[in-house]
Amino acid sequence: MRVGVVGHRGYVGLPAILGTLLDIAPSLGLTLAFEDDLWDIAEEGERLGDPTSVDALLTLGGDGTLLRGARLLEGHSVPILGINLGRLGFLTSCSGSEFEDGVRRFARGEYISEPRMTLESCAIDGNGEEKCRWRALNDVVLHKGGFARVVRFSVIVDEELIGSYSADGLIISTPTGSTGYSLSAGGPIVVPTFESIVLTPVSPHTLAMRPLVLPPQVEIKVRADDGPEELLVTIDGQVGTTFTGGECLVVRRSRTPVQIVRFPGTTFYSRLRRKLGWGGLTERDGDTA
Repeated sequence: MRVGVVGHRGYVGLPAILGTLLDIAPSLGLTLAFEDDLWDIAEEGERLGDPTSVDALLTLGGDGTLLRGARLLEGHSVPILGINLGRLGFLTSCSGSEFEDGVRRFARGEYISEPRMTLESCAIDGNGEEKCRWRALNDVVLHKGGFARVVRFSVIVDEELIGSYSADGLIISTPTGSTGYSLSAGGPIVVPTFESIVLTPVSPHTLAMRPLVLPPQVEIKVRADDGPEELLVTIDGQVGTTFTGGECLVVRRSRTPVQIVRFPGTTFYSRLRRKLGWGGLTERDGDTA
C-alpha cells in the first residue's frame, strides 16, 4: 500500500515520529511517500509527487493539516488517517502518543472509513464567468476581511430569496465543519453522517437572523449587496479569493466525500465528551481515567 504522508514540520517530536514510521512501514507492507517538507526531514522513502496516486493519506498535525491533506487529494477518495499533534484534533483518528498503534491497526484493516460530505463552491464574476472553484470539507466563509464594519449580502436557496443579511460574515458549513468556526459563531452541532448544509451568520446585526439547517441537495447563492468594496471568501480557513458587488458565490454538495479513518470503539459522541468536556473531568483529553 502506497501511503502519502503530509504534516506540519513545526511540531515538536515530528522527526522522531517520522523515524518510527520508516522503521515499522516495511513490516506492515506500507510504502511511504513524503511531501517535500517532510522528505527533507526523513531523507528516506519516496517523494509524494502527485497526491492522487496514493492508496491512503497519513496526516501529522492538527485539524488544519488534515484539511490541507484532503484538499491535496483533489477529490481522490482514499482513507485519511489523521495523527493529532496539535491541540483540539477533532477530525483526527488518534493522538500522537497512540500513533504507532494507530498505524498498525490501519495497516491490518482494523478501521472504519467514514465518508464525510464536502461542499463544491465557485465564484462567478459580474460577466457570468467562473473565477475560482474549490472543494471544502469544513466550510466556505464570506467575511469582511480586516475592516471593522458589517457587510450586506443576499442568500438565495434554489432560486428563492431566503433573506438579506447585515453581519460580519456568513459561514456555509458541512456537518463536519459544524464543530469548527460555525460552532464558535453560535451554529448547531450536526452529527457528521447526517448530510446537511448549515448557514450560520457571524455577528448578525438583527438577532432574528439565526443559523439555518438546509437539506444537502440545495444550491445556495450568495450575492454581495455592498457595492464595489471587496469582501473575502475563504475555504476551510486556508485558501480563497476576493469577492465584490455584482459577483455571486455558488455552493452545493460535492459528489465526492472525504474518507476519514475512525477506529472501532470511538464514536462522534465520545469525541464530543473528550474534546468539548461534556463528559466531566475524567473524559477530557489528557486524562487517563
